[in-house]
Amino acid sequence: MSLLAQVSNEMVRVYKDQFGRGPTKARSYWCGEDLLVCVLEDTLTMAERSLIAMGEHQRLRDMRIFFQYASTAEFCAPVERLTGRQVTGFISGIDTHADGLAMETFAFDPR
Repeated sequence: MSLLAQVSNEMVRVYKDQFGRGPTKARSYWCGEDLLVCVLEDTLTMAERSLIAMGEHQRLRDMRIFFQYASTAEFCAPVERLTGRQVTGFISGIDTHADGLAMETFAFDPR
């Protein structure tokens, strides 16, 4: 299995562990030599979908980002293990209008 596929699988696992449900699609990409992005689709839980139905997009973004940054180590550890490189920056984002499209971005020191 390729490194990028392994990273994608690990991000699905982290989501499942952190939120109780994993995304249905995940793809990872190198963006140059020192930046790795994992794109995850259909990430929302039933409770999060309820927030969207109530129009609470900002509340959902705030909650999700809070949980993701509280779990930075859980997101970065598998990426560091798989790549053999230390993550020096982690950026997490979600688009609540695009059915929970999320991106996890990992920056590494230049080689």
